[in-house]
Amino acid sequence: MLPGSPERNGRKSGFLSVLPWRFSLRGYGFCMSALFLFCFGSLFYQLNGGPPKILLDIRQYLGSSTYLNDHGSIPPRVLPFPSQVVYNRVGKCGSRTVVILLRLLAEKHQFNLISSDIHNKTRLTKHEQVDLMKNISKIPPPFLYTRHVHFLNFSRFRIEEPVYINIIRDPINRFLSNYFFRRFGDWRGEQNHLIRTPGMKDDERYLDINVCILENYPECSNPRVFYIIPYFCGQHPQCREPGVWALERAKQNVMENYLIVGILEELEDVLLMLERLLPHYFAGVLNIYKSPEYKKLGNMTGTVRKHTPSLEALKVLYHRMRYEYDFYNFIRDQFHLMKRKIGLKSTAKPPAYAPAFLRDLALRTPQPLDEDEELDSDLEDANSWLQDLYQNVA
Repeated sequence: MLPGSPERNGRKSGFLSVLPWRFSLRGYGFCMSALFLFCFGSLFYQLNGGPPKILLDIRQYLGSSTYLNDHGSIPPRVLPFPSQVVYNRVGKCGSRTVVILLRLLAEKHQFNLISSDIHNKTRLTKHEQVDLMKNISKIPPPFLYTRHVHFLNFSRFRIEEPVYINIIRDPINRFLSNYFFRRFGDWRGEQNHLIRTPGMKDDERYLDINVCILENYPECSNPRVFYIIPYFCGQHPQCREPGVWALERAKQNVMENYLIVGILEELEDVLLMLERLLPHYFAGVLNIYKSPEYKKLGNMTGTVRKHTPSLEALKVLYHRMRYEYDFYNFIRDQFHLMKRKIGLKSTAKPPAYAPAFLRDLALRTPQPLDEDEELDSDLEDANSWLQDLYQNVA
């Protein structure tokens, strides 16, 4: 061994003994930096009232629990995103069609479909709003909740906001469908409908629609014909007053809270869009809708005794519903814009401004299915063919 080697070895040994200390200081600095970032992030979290939106989106997608928290196996099924959908369906705008389709789809895709049997209470007190929103938020996701109810502002009460969808219809066509359906029903027979509306006197039931409109009966004048906009404006009392305030608020809510609002005149395109945007709920919906069994049922449910009022009456009615038509044309334009964005070519005609809307009025809207308080009995009557149809399309 060469002279001086032990000294050099000693120096080497001393040098190595210092290295762990240097690494420890570096690690200590790293830990302190991480702690500082954590504290700063926590402060930022609290000052902003909660987690950033991306974390909420991830939590909504994956659920509140994780593999690390549960220390168990990874859940076998990932929840679809979005997993909470509300369809606050507008009366006489084809919602019976969509609800029957949803029954099949819920069984096929395994999501919870809750269809409320409350049909005549669209306006709620503040306590009723909170109770309903809390009950909706407790439904196990993925779910789709549907009811005839005006827009509910979940975020106002600090409740997680669901995704909204809806369908509307040419306002005058919607009004005519409702007017005659209330009096005479559909294919199940006029006598059956007379039994369902025992409180309606004959002079009201057989009231000529032209007389109703031109003589300004309550059923054919404001605020009764101001019907579609409140479904999107919300629960504020001013939403029920025909005017610009309710109209603009409805438009704002559509832009901020609705994934899609379609129009019944282009129902197949609406279903296709729903299939594209919410595949976990609507995949295969067009195959079901176009099936012979479904078409047969649809052709049997048209409103009876429906006819078009005189040109004079239509002009009066259009003037009363001018805000409704402003909103309808807005929704139609937005729907066509959405179709263009995904490459779906629209074959629809330009918006129906007066007096063009008077042309062939009774023929412009197809009659897929009418809906109202008879929804539950319809679903019961359809159970047998629904089961057969599901087996064919599954």
